Amino acid sequence: MDNDNRDLNEVLSLRRNKFEELRSEGQDPFTITKFDVTNHSMDITDHFDEMEGKTVRIAGRMMSKRVMGKASFMHLQDLSGMVQCYVSRDGIGEEEYRIFKRYEEVGDILGVEGYVFRTQKGEISVHATNVTLLSKSLQVLPEKFHGLTDMETRYRQRYVDLIVNPEVKETFIKRSRILRELRAFLDDRGFLEVDTPVLTPFEIGASARPFVTHLNALDMDMYLRIETELYLKRLIVGGLEKVYEVGRIFRNEGMDLKHNPEFTTIELYQAYTDFHGMMDLVEDMMKQVAERVCGTLTVPFMGEEIDLSHWERLTMKEAVKKYSGVDYDMWQSDEDAIACAKEHNVELPEVPTKGSILAAFFDEFVEKNLIQPTFIYDYPVEISPLAKRKPDDPDFTERFEYFICAMEFGNAFSELNDPIDQRKRFERQVAERKALEPDCKAQVDYDFLNALEYGMPPTGGLGFGVDRLVMLLTNNSSIREVLLFPMMKQL
Repeated sequence: MDNDNRDLNEVLSLRRNKFEELRSEGQDPFTITKFDVTNHSMDITDHFDEMEGKTVRIAGRMMSKRVMGKASFMHLQDLSGMVQCYVSRDGIGEEEYRIFKRYEEVGDILGVEGYVFRTQKGEISVHATNVTLLSKSLQVLPEKFHGLTDMETRYRQRYVDLIVNPEVKETFIKRSRILRELRAFLDDRGFLEVDTPVLTPFEIGASARPFVTHLNALDMDMYLRIETELYLKRLIVGGLEKVYEVGRIFRNEGMDLKHNPEFTTIELYQAYTDFHGMMDLVEDMMKQVAERVCGTLTVPFMGEEIDLSHWERLTMKEAVKKYSGVDYDMWQSDEDAIACAKEHNVELPEVPTKGSILAAFFDEFVEKNLIQPTFIYDYPVEISPLAKRKPDDPDFTERFEYFICAMEFGNAFSELNDPIDQRKRFERQVAERKALEPDCKAQVDYDFLNALEYGMPPTGGLGFGVDRLVMLLTNNSSIREVLLFPMMKQL
């Protein structure tokens, strides 16, 4: 055993011994059931002129302790921040002060009653008249507030990360505010928040891989959803007109800085509009949420200053021509596109057609250049099985994605509502999937097709990742920084 581990074990042993001593004296903190809190630290520090001299009751975790004979100082941390407390023998009594000095340690959760004052050195503080040990910490916090820096440990022990790294707590408080503002934006525009099934009866033909489980009651395999789209569209058929869902999505795929197998999306659908209406909605939504959460439309992200007040709009063909010099309209056939791809060292897709090769050029040349907010629209039909074809150019669809810092943030369509066309696309999608993976169990959702046959009005739809939006508005480059409990390999 190395010296660091030996020292830590000795400290842990000492803490437990102190706890046993305390309990033997009839002072077991785990028997206390409540403590009435009247204020938080920020109330005191931000409104000192109003609070000076007033009695407060605060509670939180002791983050530092400095004993100086008959008087001591400590810092108490709660949800809103940290405040200094002055604890003395004269202030709380001799016996209580003995217990405070001997048994109450950094990491313990305390309740403090006292009055607000400013020390001779000018620090806003609470002069304690009573200190109550509410919960004993049997573990040791990382040294000097900044000891938890190892990424793996931070994610596995998020509870410690939140205690010792204030900026992490701020990220997740801001995440909650972002979700609140997103809901407020949609609610104010007449959208209805709904819930749809997380467990689905079969695997659809999309390329994303699902997680499989088994429903014992019906003795059948079930699949965790990879999207919420098809159920939400059923509700549009049913006449709800404007719906959205804040939903957990599960994809049994890779993990990296932008992907986690379990993540949060918002999907929304609005009858009687199209993808241009969704573009306007995205722009308005992003501006309003950023303004209300960050107080500005210019936010730092991945070393860039992102200006959310201006959004460029380019077709995929325009974007590919702008950044690669290749003109899609010069391709007369799939063979022309294949030859062009080989000339530019672009990897051919599994099914090489003009449209799929255009998308491959986009991936190779365009996406990395989309730093400021950009809508890319008019996607090839081959890669857009749920989007409506453009009436004047049926090789393309009324679809867009929007990008910031070379990262895709959302996807939207003028939704396909032709049940005959949708059936053909679904059946082709499943056939292509099974050709590549003969053992896969992908099926066409014929019930959804049945719903479409009852008639779905012209509809605009949008789906976007909440986690990536939180990354943007908190200036975090990894999705793990904005998930409280990211997926980790079991130790």
